[in-house]
Amino acid sequence: MTTRLQRIVDKARSNKKLCFNNLAHHLSSEALREGIKALPKRTGSGCDGMTRDEALETFEKWAPNVLSDIHNRGYVPPPVKRVWIPKPGKAEKRPIGVPTVIDRAVQGAVAKILSQIYEQDFLPSSFGGRPKLGAHHAVCTLKHVIQSKKVAWVLECDLKNFFGSLDHGWVERFLLHRVADPRIVSLVRRWLKAGVLEEGNLTSVEIGTPQGGSISVLLSNIYLHYVLDLWFEKRVKKGCKGEAHLVRYIDDFVICCEYKSDATRIQRQLEVRLQEFCLSLEPSKTKLLRFGRFARRDSSQGSKPATFSFLGFTFCCSLSAEKRYLVQLRTERKRLNRTLIQLRLEMERIRHFSLKEQRLILNAKIRGHYCYFGLGGNVDGLLKVYRYCYKQWRRVLLTRSQKSNLTWSKYAKLIEHFPLDKPKLVLTYQQMPSMVRL
Repeated sequence: MTTRLQRIVDKARSNKKLCFNNLAHHLSSEALREGIKALPKRTGSGCDGMTRDEALETFEKWAPNVLSDIHNRGYVPPPVKRVWIPKPGKAEKRPIGVPTVIDRAVQGAVAKILSQIYEQDFLPSSFGGRPKLGAHHAVCTLKHVIQSKKVAWVLECDLKNFFGSLDHGWVERFLLHRVADPRIVSLVRRWLKAGVLEEGNLTSVEIGTPQGGSISVLLSNIYLHYVLDLWFEKRVKKGCKGEAHLVRYIDDFVICCEYKSDATRIQRQLEVRLQEFCLSLEPSKTKLLRFGRFARRDSSQGSKPATFSFLGFTFCCSLSAEKRYLVQLRTERKRLNRTLIQLRLEMERIRHFSLKEQRLILNAKIRGHYCYFGLGGNVDGLLKVYRYCYKQWRRVLLTRSQKSNLTWSKYAKLIEHFPLDKPKLVLTYQQMPSMVRL
């Protein structure tokens, strides 16, 4: 399987205009089994109620029929079960699509094949939903661009209801630039039209793709590759007086410019461009601000440099120990407050567990926070989480009994036996340049 996929990579890399018309033969029993095993063990079941373990146990029964239907263009994806989950820090909820386990395995296998082609096409400015390219790569790349390039203005952008606004016709047209296999195209078309099952009611889908499927993120990257990335690289940058750079993580992106005139022109053109493809900017999350070394220089005259947020980090203008311009990364205040609230609620939930169990659960929570926000320069943000957890745990332990007398000295001895993990950086200043992709 790996050797055959490597052939696709070589062909896609050598010929950027090659259209592949025979890809479905890579969908095999081995590919489906790998797709099932790649799913988390506690993954939710779809509308048929089948779990991951059940799919593995009955693999030999359903796999031949599914493969036969795919190759005969008779595979009909089951409806996607819709689940509403709360938006972090908000009262409103967002819809998540949960395909069946078998359908997720098929989607994963197809996405793996298509990614071999499009990974050769995607630009270095694109992050998220791509192999070995995560949020840290996007954050470090944006930091590098602002800190080392001629950047004086930043346009922070967010697309409104992006996954729910994808036009099916444009998705298919973009896909046909590189994929001409009718079996693959038919699969993608049917996934887009599969419909949504909510509380027993089946709703047809004419626009958008449900979040949650393995194929959805890849399709969204393909969509924005043609709508945004190529357009910016081939047309927008050529018309700029100064430098212009784009960093995108799925539907969140930031545009950096040297001149304000370029930034305002790009913002106007961007609104028109997105409207042509049934997309629009979220006004509350889109703003143009002065940011960079020149904003830092002007701040010495009384005005404070503005800040902006990207992927949970707040970008601030600062100076290094050698008095050189530096982009400081801090944990976004909303994300920090959300983490502290979740820690408090978790402590209250497990207050009557044994101290050993509580320590294991709390350390797992704060380690997850450290692993994401532990970038160079953000030690203070990590310390806030550690100190809060240290103090709040004692407060919660005091409520386990009306006669509790857990003094600070006793608590210090308790912490010696059940220590909380201290902050640790995942990437230091010296390591961060290795994540840059521009």
